[in-house]
This record gives sequence, structure tokens and C-alpha cells, in this order.
Amino acid sequence: MNTKVWKVDNYVDKLESNPQIVDAARFLQDNEVVAMPTETVYGLAGNAESDAAVSKIYEAKGRPGDNPLIIHIAEKQQLEPFVLEVPEKAEALMDAFWPGPLTIIFKKKQGALSKTATAGLDTVAVRMPNHPVALALLKRCGLPIAAPSANSSGKPSPTTAKHVLDDLQGKIAGVLDGGATGVGVESTVIDCTERIPVILRPGGVTKEQLEAVVGEVWVDRALTDEHEKPKAPGMKYTHYAPNAPLYLVSGTRSFIQRLVDEKQQAGLRVGILTTEEHKEEFAADFVLACGKRADLETIAAALYDTLRRFNQMEVDIIYSEMFPTEGVGHAIMNRLQKAAGNKIITQ
Repeated sequence: MNTKVWKVDNYVDKLESNPQIVDAARFLQDNEVVAMPTETVYGLAGNAESDAAVSKIYEAKGRPGDNPLIIHIAEKQQLEPFVLEVPEKAEALMDAFWPGPLTIIFKKKQGALSKTATAGLDTVAVRMPNHPVALALLKRCGLPIAAPSANSSGKPSPTTAKHVLDDLQGKIAGVLDGGATGVGVESTVIDCTERIPVILRPGGVTKEQLEAVVGEVWVDRALTDEHEKPKAPGMKYTHYAPNAPLYLVSGTRSFIQRLVDEKQQAGLRVGILTTEEHKEEFAADFVLACGKRADLETIAAALYDTLRRFNQMEVDIIYSEMFPTEGVGHAIMNRLQKAAGNKIITQ
């Protein structure tokens, strides 16, 4: 398959009528799959009403079939055909954070969407992306769009069109290139089907921000206890992993350096994932700074690109510093723990 690339300027007026958007929307209406930029990561978009289109998403990604997809919409009224009810707290969260990096889980109406898109569950996850290209595409095609991250399943999520092509060239119909994404980690997923909302995946909207709007919010215990069964099926899989084994290290920088020295003496090429503040303190084969510790949002924005950069290096093992878990740090550590398969070395 020839993967078409449409390059779109995010800042032009009337994006909906842009020939590139019009062409990509036609592909979606024909039940092909197209990668699109969002404010978090690139998503692999397909018609959520079509079993054929949704099957192409799963096939291209190599995604497990019990891992439901997030449905993307451009306007709140698009919820009506497939959402059974909109609880008061969900309404408040939509008003506060849509468009934006927040996915809300609702009870769904039967028969309106492809059962494959929701993995046979009686709920549906929905968000409204805050990106001009994504919104223009969604409005133009007029469809609810299923869109997981546009990468091979288990690998670091894509934050540029190049990342998409590195994984999916020849496997999908096209890529809308709208430049690099902003937030860098996926949306927060919150279940609003219970009395007290529950965070199933930390992301671009923090627990503190959510509680400022709706009061008490719980966190799924599976996010902090690997022995708990995740409420969201997709959370049980290892994600975001670079090719080389990744270990998180809870300890001093001198302790990390000792680990590096031991592996180098054994003939291994070692990489370190650190920050701008600490990169000069390490001696390893590859030292990559992933943003600034003083600004966790820069780490979130650079995380997946940094993990992918290690794949371009002849590295045998990677050690990563740990990061604070307040605010977006919760999402950063969640992604790193999954990328490492929960392998943590403690001093």
C-alpha cells in the first residue's frame, strides 16, 4: 500500500475546506485509515461506525482485540447517537476541558458504533482533540472517528509524522502532517459511569485539575499496584517500549553511574535517559536529555521522541532517572513504568 502524505499548515484559515483536509476526509468516508495530529500524539483515525475501518486500525497497529479505541468528535452533539447518558460530572468536565487532552468514559447505546471499536464493552471512551487539523478533519468527514495512537502496538507513541511513517509506512492509507504535537503524552482517561469519577490513565489533564472541577476523583488501583487487574483492558499491556531493555532507577546519580560502569565493563553499550539539568553529570555511551526537571511539561512533550531516539542508536541497555509524580509527572512515570515493564532498580 502506498501511504499518502498531506502536509497541512495548522494556522491557515478555513482548514475544513483545505484540499488536503478534504482529500483525507474522503479517505475516512471510504473506510480507509489515516493518521492525524492531535495536541497529545498522532492518532490513527478510522470510521468508528465501520467494522471494516476499525479492523484496519487493529491490523495496522498489531493491537490486541480486547483493547478498546477512543472515539474522537468535533462537537458535543455528536455524542447523542451513541452515548446513553451524560452524567452531570461528565458535563462539567467537558465544559472545562473540551477540546483538550481528556477522554471521558460513558455508558453507550447499543448498535450505533462498531462493536470492535469498543471491544464489546457496554461503555465508550470519547474525547474532543484540541488541534486545528484534527478538528477540521473531524468536522469535514462528519463521522465519529476511532483513533488510537498511530504507532505499532507496544512501541513509543508518535509525536511527529515521521514517527508514524517509521512504524506504519505501507500499512495505512495516509498521514496528515501537521507538525510536532504539543502535550506529548496521551489524554487522561476518566470513567464517569460511577458516582465518583475514576482515572484509568493519567495524562495531559491532572488529578488536581479534575478535582478542582468535580470534587473527589479516585485513581484506579491498578495504576499503583501491578497485581491489581486494570479496569481498562488496554492498561494491562506493556506500551511505549524502546527496542533495548529499559530500567528505571530509584537512587542517586552516582548510583546510576555505578550501574553504567558495571555494564560497560561487561562490554555493553549503555544509554541514560535524564534531564537538561543532569546530562553533564553522566558518562555513558549515550546520554539523552528529555526536557527539564524544573518543568515537567517539557519532559512529557519530549518523552516519546527520546525513547525513539534510543532506537536509532546501537544501545544494549537503558537506565532512566525517576521523576516527581505530581501533576503531569504522574503520566510521565506511568508511561516510563510501562515502557520498562515495571523493571525498577532501587539503591
